Amino acid sequence: MEIIMDLSREIRCCSRDEAICMDVTFHQFTILDAVAKKGELELAELHKILSVEKSTTTRLVNPLIQKGLLTRERAVHDFRAARLALTEEGRKTHRKVLLCLAGFFENITRHLPGERQKEVLESVRMFIGAMRKAAGDCQCCE
Repeated sequence: MEIIMDLSREIRCCSRDEAICMDVTFHQFTILDAVAKKGELELAELHKILSVEKSTTTRLVNPLIQKGLLTRERAVHDFRAARLALTEEGRKTHRKVLLCLAGFFENITRHLPGERQKEVLESVRMFIGAMRKAAGDCQCCE
């Protein structure tokens, strides 16, 4: 259990509401990245990607709209649904933050022994999968 607690403390940078680069938080970058990958993204799709409540998604999206990084428009097929798209400034910001994060993660990888990098990264993938399964099975608080 201690190693999992240590891991949790070390990756806290990904869950803080503090800017990591270009005045964008990690959660906000996740939104920009999801929209960039799809071109346009419905708000309902974003709830699933972020695994958060609708109100939390809206709270995370609104500052990006206010900064001029995203646009929100009504979906053609359903006037209640909203579609998100990157603005030109949003595309530039996404690229810059992506490069910043890529450098950070590359630096982490450089600190792994070269001959074990692939093994360590595969172990992390397996651990993530196990966490997702365990979270679905968790009944400790019921």
